[in-house]
Amino acid sequence: MRYHNITKDDMLNGDGLRVVLWVAGCSHGCRECQNPITWDPNGGLPFTDSERAEIFAELDKDYISGITFSGGDPLHPSNIAEVTALAREIREKYPDKTIWLYTGSLWEEIQQYEIIHYLDVCVDGEFQVDKKEVRLKWKGSSNQRVIDVQASLRENRVVLYTE
Repeated sequence: MRYHNITKDDMLNGDGLRVVLWVAGCSHGCRECQNPITWDPNGGLPFTDSERAEIFAELDKDYISGITFSGGDPLHPSNIAEVTALAREIREKYPDKTIWLYTGSLWEEIQQYEIIHYLDVCVDGEFQVDKKEVRLKWKGSSNQRVIDVQASLRENRVVLYTE
């Protein structure tokens, strides 16, 4: 897996103060994407034990609410195995921290993936510039959904996340 950035003390990509891992690799190619530099799965830098330790050092802080996986697309074939393993480890080590994931894929396409069991919130769907609304919270266009993953799994239907 490769990544572009690790953002600390982020308040825009999920609820609370978060650490964000921006991975490399996305095949959606959304028009007017905010991060087209992250599309190339060979771009960015290798994700190593050093970056993993950096993320865990942030998550060790009491005031950090959790982690958000974004990019690129964390569910891109070049990312999914390592992102899943990292999410599993974070869930085990930090059961009270929340895990958010942004993907251009739809919930209906990914709900059987292993990683879903470790997530609290999934923001799904491709960004659509014709549905862009700057006042939306945690998403860029009105077609995207902010999904409460655990409630959706329990109820076997899409349950939207609310604060």
